[in-house]
Amino acid sequence: MFVIRAMTVSDWPKVKEIYEYGIEGGNATFETAAPSYEKWMETADPACHLVYEIEGNVMGWAKVLYTSARYVYRGVGEVSIYLHPNAQGKGIGKELLTALIETSEKAGYWTLKAGIFPENKGSIALHQKCGFRLVGVHKKMGEMNGVWRDNAIYERRSTTVGM
Repeated sequence: MFVIRAMTVSDWPKVKEIYEYGIEGGNATFETAAPSYEKWMETADPACHLVYEIEGNVMGWAKVLYTSARYVYRGVGEVSIYLHPNAQGKGIGKELLTALIETSEKAGYWTLKAGIFPENKGSIALHQKCGFRLVGVHKKMGEMNGVWRDNAIYERRSTTVGM
């Protein structure tokens, strides 16, 4: 039995652990260490921060981050989604990202974007299955372990919000 629900502060240790798995994998983020919970929530929209729980165990999380303080961009957010290694390849990511899209639309988001390393084929496939399309590639967006990495930019426009 699973449930997708809003993240609470008590979920933070497991959310942090899953994020650290992503960091260790080398193709999920430029970050090299997980931040504090307070730092984590600084740019996250608390109304759009979900966890995927199976029998009481958090196996994934997804959130929308604010992209700008400017009012005109209030409906544009950046998606972040991570799964525990044991949860990958089971359809959980699609269920979680679909729920995040629905939650974000209820919160007024008309555009979601995601920056994904081109080597992260699983994440690219997931986002495409959920209606994201490639809009461009930021070349040499950041340096990671002495290597400059590209960042593929995907976006999804709502069909119900901002129309």
